[in-house]
Formats: sequence, C-alpha cells, structure tokens
Amino acid sequence: MAAQHDVIVVGAGAGGLAAGARLKQAGIDVRVVEAAARTGGRAFTDTATFGVAWDRGCHWLHSASVNPLRAAADELGFAYVARGNRKARATHLGDRWADEVECQAVWNDLQAVYAALHKAGEDGRDIAASEVLGPATRWTRLARHWLTVLSAAEPERLSTLDYAAYSDTGENYPVEKGYGALVQALAAHAAPDLDIVTGCPVSTIDWSGEGVSLATSRGTLTARLAIVAVPTAVIARGGLAFAPLLPPDLAEAFEALPLGAAEKVAFLFDRDVFGVEPTSYIDTLDLRDPNRTPVNLTLNPFGQPMAIAQLGGANAAELVQAGPAAMRDFALAALKDAFGAGIETHIAGVATTGWVADPLIGGGYSCALPGYAPMRARLTRTLTEPLGERVLFAGEASSPHAYSTAHGAHQTGLAAAETALALLRGRSA
Repeated sequence: MAAQHDVIVVGAGAGGLAAGARLKQAGIDVRVVEAAARTGGRAFTDTATFGVAWDRGCHWLHSASVNPLRAAADELGFAYVARGNRKARATHLGDRWADEVECQAVWNDLQAVYAALHKAGEDGRDIAASEVLGPATRWTRLARHWLTVLSAAEPERLSTLDYAAYSDTGENYPVEKGYGALVQALAAHAAPDLDIVTGCPVSTIDWSGEGVSLATSRGTLTARLAIVAVPTAVIARGGLAFAPLLPPDLAEAFEALPLGAAEKVAFLFDRDVFGVEPTSYIDTLDLRDPNRTPVNLTLNPFGQPMAIAQLGGANAAELVQAGPAAMRDFALAALKDAFGAGIETHIAGVATTGWVADPLIGGGYSCALPGYAPMRARLTRTLTEPLGERVLFAGEASSPHAYSTAHGAHQTGLAAAETALALLRGRSA
C-alpha cells in the first residue's frame, strides 16, 4: 500500500475524523488509517447487540449550549434530551429510597466537593483531589464515586488544577440514536469521499526526514505531514513508536495524562420493569455496606426497556478483568436492591464494555495526575507547533478545556487540520 499523500491521519476517532474531513473539504490529499475494524474509537454506538442504539462510549453532549456537535445534531436531525444539572436524581440507599431532605443533603455535599476542587485549582494548587474533600460524611462515598465516574479515576489520581481547567456549563444532553452515530454522520456529511482505511495499524512513524514515513500492516505510507489522533495510553505504552523517539518532555506528557477506567453494563428487558419516565437517572449508595461501590444508572433510555450502569476507576478496571459475568452481577445487584429481585427474570440481553482491556484504546478518557496538570499544555501546543513541523497530536487529551469529551477531540482535530493547511500552503508558496 505504498503511497505518497499530503497528510496521513492516524486514528479514526472523533478527532481523526474531524481532521480528515476538514482537510478533504480543503482539497488536500489526505488518508485516514485506523487500526480497528471500525471507525469512531471511543465514539461507538452499538445497534447490533440489542437491535436498538446504545453508546458503548461517549453518550452525552457535554456543555451542550456551546458544543459544536450539538449544533451538528440539530443540522443532521439527531434528537437529544435537553437536561440541566443532576440535582433531580433519585438515590437508593440499599434498602430504601432517599427522602427529599437526604437528596438535598447529597446535592449539597456534591456541590461542596466540586467547589473545593475548583477553588484549589483556581488557586493554582496542583494536588490530588482527595486532599480537599474535607471531613467525611455519610454521602462522601457517593461524592467520590461521582468524581471517579466524571474523571475515570479516583480522587487520589486526579489533579485539582487540571480538573478546574475543564469548562462545563452543566448541560449534558443524551443523543437518542447515539453520540457515536452522530460523530460518524457528521464526518460522512462533511466529507463523503474521505479516504479511510480500517484494519490498518501503524507500528512506527519515522519523522527523521523532510516528511513522514509510516510503517503499517499493509505496507509503508509516506506523507508531508501526519496528524496522530490515538489515545494517550497507546503512545505511553509504546503501541505506536516514533523514530527518532519523542522528545522527553512530550513523552512525559503522554505518561502524565493516562486514561482512567470508564465502563458500562447494559441490560435489555422484555418489558418495562422500572415504571419510570423515559431517560431517568438514579444513583445507588448502599449505606448498609461501606465497602460497596456506588452505581449510577440510566433507566428506560428514550423509552427503551433498558438499564445502563456506569462504572469508573479501579472498581471498573477490576470488574473488566474479572469478566462480563462479574460486571453483570455487580450492576444487577444494585438494580435488584432498588426494584426487586424479580426483574432478573425479565432480562432479555446483557452487554458489557472493556475499554481498559482494548489494546487499541486502553481506557476511558484522560485526566492529569496530581502535580502534572501543565503536561496537557504540551500536547495542546503541538496543535500549533508540530513536532519537527510535520507531526501533530489531536484527540481529547490535547484539548485544554474540553478534555475527556468527544467535542474536545473534534475541536482538536479541526485545529490540527488548520495548522496542517497553513504548513502545506506555506511550503507551496
């Protein structure tokens, strides 16, 4: 498959697809290569398992009022549910539902935790979130769980400075036909003839010459520039090599921005077993067992008889390692506590994710380790100051204020494409 291109994009997730589509629109000879057999990366809407759409990866249009993918959803006819904050969530306490006073106490504790993290970050403190959680209350486990699910890592592994840099309007809109499907549709709409080659892993990017040379499973590809849009975990563990090696400061950045664990367990039922409104959210916190990890669940998404449990951090990683049956049992136990053991007889299908075990992904989304928040800026800088003026790095981890999101990845892909266009035009002048 030896070929010369203007730009090769490595990775066909939200960032890589955005970069490739923008370059194609500009008339650039661009090829996107993807190691997996499908495109989308962590933007993956599964319709095959249950016959209805559910997102194995990203699902919410975060910061929806300023999210460019929300505007794309409007343009392309992708329906979503407009929701505000999480205050209305019901909470099950193991043997009963929390009353109104307790729900307000949960909300107050969550807000206090978020405020403490933001205050530390805004004060320039690059420390572990766990250091500012304050005295423990009966709701601390749930607050920790929320931080873990939001960041894919426990508070001990979460930098307050990096956390505070995230820009969040609090508007999180679920997409009915799937966020992954939206990402795919947008790329196809923007550049229907985009050249994408799947099942084509890249082993090495040689940037020692004037351009770049990529060793792939299908032969060598050469180009004037490369945009690398793969997860940080892949580069940190050497799944994609560089010749010469990456500069130490850049290699350090990939190590300091690991992907945590963000996993899901999805249940399909043969009928509505919950009796709640479509797309309802609940939390579970078993006050009887201090060692039991909380679970948050989406019930009857868009009217489908389903439940989707979100798992995060070490608990999620350990359950993935234990296997699908362990993941099923863990999530089902919370559902049975809240809705009765009888719901098990109505299960029509179960599906689990395993992002942390996927060698092409390696986890959920990036968060900076305590003390390493400035490392994100090193990746962001490559969007405008490419490595050797020929290698750029895009993806959610490169986004300074929308990291861990699909729209953050999308925006970095566009930014990388614009830099690539400027470089190509400058060399042609």
